[in-house]
Amino acid sequence: MPDRSSIRILIIDDDVEYAGVLRMHLAAAGYATEVAEDAIEGGKALLARPPALVLCDIGMPYLSGLEFMSLMQTDANSAMIPVVFISGRSDASTMARAVELGAADFLAKPITREQLLQTIEACLQSGGRRAVPPNVGFPPVV
Repeated sequence: MPDRSSIRILIIDDDVEYAGVLRMHLAAAGYATEVAEDAIEGGKALLARPPALVLCDIGMPYLSGLEFMSLMQTDANSAMIPVVFISGRSDASTMARAVELGAADFLAKPITREQLLQTIEACLQSGGRRAVPPNVGFPPVV
């Protein structure tokens, strides 16, 4: 894997304090980060300078994280960027929609620093492709 300082991660979360905690953990691990407070700002950041990976909340104003990812899928360049959802919403329908959209992973809040870093490293090493769908109690959508 390349030097972590050359790996840029975009954090999209309307909870500024939580986004700051994520940014702090990623910076301590050597990653370059950018924070957007909603999906509109996240979209602007994504178009201006595509990241290696996006960490995205689901429940946000203007556009949900799922709507944001759906829009990402309409562009060949952004469709290739892995998205990891970090959300307090972990119901089966939300997780199924995330899988359907091609999310690289889904972490239910609260998460630990170790979970965050392990997930990011696994996603970057696999090119953002999910190795195993989450266990949501029914067959994965493919």
